[in-house]
Amino acid sequence: MLIFLLFIFLSCTPHHISTTNHNQTHLQPPMLATMDPSELQTLYNIMETLSSDRKWRTTYPNPCKPSSSWAGIECKPGVADSHLHVTRLDFGTPPNPNCKNTATFPSQIFQLPYLQSVFFFQCFTKTKTTISVSKTGFVGSTSLQQLSLRSNPSLVGSIPAELFSSLSSLQILTVSQCRISGTISPEIAKLKSLVHLDLSYNQLNGAIPVELFELRELVGLDLSYNSLTGSVPNTIGQLGMLQKLDLSSNKLTGGVTKSIGKLSSLVFMALSNNGFHGKLPVELANLKELEYLIMDNNPMSVELPIEFSQLPKLQELRLANSDYSGEIPASFSRLSNLTTLSLQNNRLTGNIPMGIANLSHIYHLNLSKNSLSGEIPFDSGFLKRLGKNLDLSENGELCLNPLQAHECAKLGVDVCNRSNTRVGSMSSMVKPLKTSQVMVVGISRVTLFLCFLLSVY
Repeated sequence: MLIFLLFIFLSCTPHHISTTNHNQTHLQPPMLATMDPSELQTLYNIMETLSSDRKWRTTYPNPCKPSSSWAGIECKPGVADSHLHVTRLDFGTPPNPNCKNTATFPSQIFQLPYLQSVFFFQCFTKTKTTISVSKTGFVGSTSLQQLSLRSNPSLVGSIPAELFSSLSSLQILTVSQCRISGTISPEIAKLKSLVHLDLSYNQLNGAIPVELFELRELVGLDLSYNSLTGSVPNTIGQLGMLQKLDLSSNKLTGGVTKSIGKLSSLVFMALSNNGFHGKLPVELANLKELEYLIMDNNPMSVELPIEFSQLPKLQELRLANSDYSGEIPASFSRLSNLTTLSLQNNRLTGNIPMGIANLSHIYHLNLSKNSLSGEIPFDSGFLKRLGKNLDLSENGELCLNPLQAHECAKLGVDVCNRSNTRVGSMSSMVKPLKTSQVMVVGISRVTLFLCFLLSVY
């Protein structure tokens, strides 16, 4: 009976819900709990710097109280006191507070002692502003775990070094699609807890500091779409937990360092639109977890490496416009998880490996603008499945089985001369038919006539 009464008492005990914009629930202290006066004053100053949606002080006298709060603020009770404290702020994404045209970066944001996450999305779009630190410095430096500044075109200048040296608990730093310039400070190495770093789509320049690779907890690193120069330091191999690496669209040069083979957890790697060149390291084959490899638009000037075929989980392989030569390795047929293969605009020669036709997951194949030859080894089922996602055009010596001649216009190739040996044999001499050699092979005269016109023009 005593256990039953205890159960009834617990089931009837009311739970208080904290204010949140993300449908999360937290236990709250009694409704009489209020904010610390100095913290409340700091919060109002921040709101008035950023937004004119409301008269914040009079409309929300106790912002952490559910009956007097706004979307975009989250509070939690203090452990060492009876106050409620701001732990999360969101700006710029409805229904969160909008940022006014004159909004500038609120340096007092670092003075909220319990703040864990803050997001600014499309906040600084009209008035130029910089990431700054107030004269009183960092009060909440031990609490802030996530700082996100995304799509703020009026956010300029460099990221101050003191930001890195003071936010010791920071796990996620996103400063993307802004106009941040200058170099990446070596002080970034002090963010020992950092898990994700995104500085993409800015105007950063200079070399990637070797100190960056001291951040051993990094899982995601995105420095794409900047103007970073030099080579990738060998110390990148220290990031053993890294799963995403995006260095695309910079001005990086040199060879791909062999230490990249130490990134055994890597799932996504993008190095496209740089100046990488030379032979890829054999250590690349160690990336057994890699699913996406994007290396378009680099002047590699080597034969297509066989190491790519040793990446069993690879789903996308993009190597277009990179001056690769030689034949497509037959071992590419082992990439059973491959969905996308882009090798266009290189100097590849020889036949298309027959095993490519057995890649059951592939849906995008572009081999155009090469010097491939021989009969296309794809049956009608394969051609139908890929449809417009198959591009074999501008390969002068590629040709199609006469029984599939109705596909020749779509693929941009000619019909093969069937009097020669089938492709794949050592004596294979399969070439496109000349106009005078066209023979009826069980297809309509209209189809042959169309193919004839295409071969003439």
